[in-house]
Amino acid sequence: MDICLIPARSGSKRLKNKNIISFFGKPMISYSIKTAIKCNLFKKIIVSTDSNKIAKISKKYGAEIPFMRPKKISNDFASDYDVIEHFINYAKAKNLKIRFLCYLYPVNPLLKISTLKKCKKKIIVTKCKKIVTIGKYSHPVQRALIKDKLGNIFYKEKNNTNKRSQNLNTLYHDAAQCYWYDLRKIKNIRNVANQTKSIELKKFEFLDIDTPEDFNNLKKIFKLNLHK
Repeated sequence: MDICLIPARSGSKRLKNKNIISFFGKPMISYSIKTAIKCNLFKKIIVSTDSNKIAKISKKYGAEIPFMRPKKISNDFASDYDVIEHFINYAKAKNLKIRFLCYLYPVNPLLKISTLKKCKKKIIVTKCKKIVTIGKYSHPVQRALIKDKLGNIFYKEKNNTNKRSQNLNTLYHDAAQCYWYDLRKIKNIRNVANQTKSIELKKFEFLDIDTPEDFNNLKKIFKLNLHK
């Protein structure tokens, strides 16, 4: 079976209650849950949370909460790999036979059904172990500037000072939407970098949300339907 796992701990610092903050009248996590349901790719949509409030909201919108996440992997230092490994151990204990696991972030209102379908198709066709959504840097990071203590600016990589942007390699970053794993091929979830491929997203199809400013920008993009 294929499973969608959504991590949603309590205690976000920079944007309070980020996972369930109201977004056009609905809790943020509801968008990820509803998109996962509508794509018809998953046998189960499971939310991993340490919060009874998040669990209640998630159930309301159609997700399952078969366990509460332990506090030791719900703090600021817990990684996504910790959460995934905890779920894999749970699945083994329940004898759940999982092939594809989609690890889907809860703050994801720009996520398209087509993106999820592209990810699944690519992980099947390419026979890789992992798929990640990525986006291009809007400006070449090779020409990044740094400041000294007096406020003077310098090129971080001086050898790129006079190079044209067109001659620099295109670089990408994690789009922070979803990660697909072929669990039948993976022994160590932390070590699949040599067999990881990607789905590239366009500008306005994703936005990482960490601050109130990010949140306001997301509302503008969503309201204008620029992601469609």
